[in-house]
Amino acid sequence: MPQSKTALRIQQAAETLFAEQGFAETTMRQITTEADVNLAAVNYHFGSKQGLIQAVSETYLGPFAEYLQDAVHARTADTSNETVAIEELIEMLVRAMLYVHQDNTRALPMFTRLLELAYLGSQEDLRSFLARRFKTKLEGFIDLLRKDTAPMPDEEFFWRLHFMMGAMIFTLSNYHTLRGIEKETYNQEAAIEKTLHRMIPVLAAGFQARAENTQFCRL
Repeated sequence: MPQSKTALRIQQAAETLFAEQGFAETTMRQITTEADVNLAAVNYHFGSKQGLIQAVSETYLGPFAEYLQDAVHARTADTSNETVAIEELIEMLVRAMLYVHQDNTRALPMFTRLLELAYLGSQEDLRSFLARRFKTKLEGFIDLLRKDTAPMPDEEFFWRLHFMMGAMIFTLSNYHTLRGIEKETYNQEAAIEKTLHRMIPVLAAGFQARAENTQFCRL
């Protein structure tokens, strides 16, 4: 259902503060002041700060998940059993990120802040919400990714999947800092599109490396 004007104002105020300060650092008092509402209005529309975070998750992760799901369906519509190359799949992932970025410059910072928050030990409720809400939309992509990885146990694939997510979160969270370092060192600044596409061969190689070649060191 469409949000009321008050709910929309509250969420937009929260998004601005979350993007600037982070989730833990933003207080309910700051949100109510920014939105020019009282705490009762926030509780009425969202229930709590956690409910407000879930609403923001829907705004930013929803279009990303839907774009990726549609891309997978379009690619496999006539060839459901075909293996799709990892490079092509990661390209889909990059395009999904650029899709959410194109209309809102806060989208990628908010996207990464949400994922960072979800991995905090205290955010089990948020992780459960994200899994319930987006698992179905993302499982087709993950299944295709699993098909074209090098042979490895499921637990190894689990870690490689999270290594990919970690690399993306780090890069996007620190993009402006990395861009500044690049400017200082090489006198050039890569656009976000180029930066994301640079990650494709690196991430693909991580999935294609054979698990049995992994060496473990003793401390």
